[in-house]
Amino acid sequence: METFFENYKKDLINAIESLDWNVLKIIADKLIHLKLNGNTVYLIGNGGSSATPSHSAGDWTKELRIKTICLTDNTPSLTAFANDTDYANIFKGQLETFLENGDIVIGYSGSGNSPNVINAIEYAKSNGNFTVGISGDYNKKSGGKLVQLSDISIVANTSSMERIEDLHLIINHIIKEYIKTII
Repeated sequence: METFFENYKKDLINAIESLDWNVLKIIADKLIHLKLNGNTVYLIGNGGSSATPSHSAGDWTKELRIKTICLTDNTPSLTAFANDTDYANIFKGQLETFLENGDIVIGYSGSGNSPNVINAIEYAKSNGNFTVGISGDYNKKSGGKLVQLSDISIVANTSSMERIEDLHLIINHIIKEYIKTII
């Protein structure tokens, strides 16, 4: 049992130490610029990768006064797009309604290959919006399509979905805390 806990800790510490701090600063600087211009950041993801954006939307809205919307938090809209079009359109459909010039879309996916996240990132990019991919090395995919499509990305250096999700929340808290020192 002790080996399990030690391995978990070692893998998480390795993933934290592998973070590219320059990328985190770039993301934070983009969010500060977004705030100053009165734009909105949209957060998207599935499962645990929707829980972190939901948590962060609350943090960033309250503590940073950044207009932050997690598109999984509007259940009627989400399920209407899933039912009436396709699950792959749940985020893109909402962005077609809300996305404005200067807004940012941040996609979360442990594998980086969730079709609904990919569709939304492609849509945002096609409209000239800045996109961020926050992914992981789940199934040794090195961040998947999300990393390739996003303007900037960060990949949790672990193949464990649980530690990927741990790190995604840590990333969001680092960004929030850094921004608090600036604004």
